Amino acid sequence: MSLIVQKFGGSSVADADGIRRVARRIVETRNRGHDVVVVVSAMGDTTDELLDLAHEVTRKPPARELDMLLTAGERISMALLAMAVSGMGAPAQSFTGSQAGMVTDGAHGAALLVEVNPQRVRESLDQGNIAIIAGFQGVHRSTKDITTLGRGGSDTTAVALAAALDADVCEIYSDVDGVFTADPRIAPRARKLDVVSSEEMLELAANGAKILHLRCVEYARRFGVKLHVRSSFTQNEGTWVIPGPEDAATSPKEIPLEQPLIAGIAHDRSQAKVTVVGVPDKPGIAARIFRLLAEAKVNVDMIVQNISTGDNPLTDLSFTVDESQGDLAMSLLRAAEEKIGYAGLEYDDQVGKLSLVGAGMKSNPGVTFTFFEALASADINIDMISTSEVRISVVTAADRLDEAVRVVHSAFDLDTDEEATVYAGTGR
Repeated sequence: MSLIVQKFGGSSVADADGIRRVARRIVETRNRGHDVVVVVSAMGDTTDELLDLAHEVTRKPPARELDMLLTAGERISMALLAMAVSGMGAPAQSFTGSQAGMVTDGAHGAALLVEVNPQRVRESLDQGNIAIIAGFQGVHRSTKDITTLGRGGSDTTAVALAAALDADVCEIYSDVDGVFTADPRIAPRARKLDVVSSEEMLELAANGAKILHLRCVEYARRFGVKLHVRSSFTQNEGTWVIPGPEDAATSPKEIPLEQPLIAGIAHDRSQAKVTVVGVPDKPGIAARIFRLLAEAKVNVDMIVQNISTGDNPLTDLSFTVDESQGDLAMSLLRAAEEKIGYAGLEYDDQVGKLSLVGAGMKSNPGVTFTFFEALASADINIDMISTSEVRISVVTAADRLDEAVRVVHSAFDLDTDEEATVYAGTGR
């Protein structure tokens, strides 16, 4: 008997019909002879709605209380799903993140797992139950406070449980049939990938692809968890995320001798650009700026510094941060104006990031030209550029981002003849 961990996103359990549909799939999996552990997200856009409500009540909700509020969404889902499964004749028990042994550090809103001890989940399975766990949440060992793992954290919950329970596979269910070459809501003719390497999936997730949470992919690669990304609305084969060619013997799909040139295109609307104008171009200044941000746990993504000239050279230093941390970054820099010695600050939250990802890019010199020619042909201006061996990223105006995704997607012949199906969800 194999053990399967199944994770269902909010769009899959958005209403009573969705919950019953998911329950039938879970019971069918059990009836095929498998032990089943389920991780579930909050229903539909519940998390966003709770966030909106919190900010209507107060401009700055306390982080501890915000975590208490947001975890309610997953607890509702787990209980309703357990009821639906039980109503179909299969015994089920629901568990909160803390009951399932998800122990975290004390960082409210973005907690890290420090221990996974699913003893109660294992006992429930041994008693013949289907175990249903609330994703996205854990508990701090010393304070006993409830914490959340950050947006998309239910994916991480599922993979962490799969690793701790030595599951045969972790199935991530959503409202599309797998990992596509672009978001099918923006590029309707995007192509579904049968197999994607964890390296490529890490880049896609890190650069805005919402289909899998970045930390989930990192965790799966570190602990050798097989991921199968698929739709909860169909029985179609999804996308397998594999560690690499060296694991071909254990992969459910045959690895091609040559990886495809481009794995996909990711986009991110949550970025903001900060420019520090007129910075003295001398050693140590950049370190001062980024030390300030690091000490406040502000994550910096892309960085560009202009070339300086003259006897007393000054330069402009631009970088991107998550929009939610933009105000904090600006306030830190304003407070350090005298220490850094800059001439001014600029802030732009109307930007978007577009990333082209593919392990085959590094051996093909025509990729960069094709990428930038496609953007130029659509008269899309570029503010910042960043590259790695498997990625090219640019920052452009937010109102041109969707068009940029489509023109680049077409330029690399990623379009298919048929439109992809998005079964549910708003993409919010």
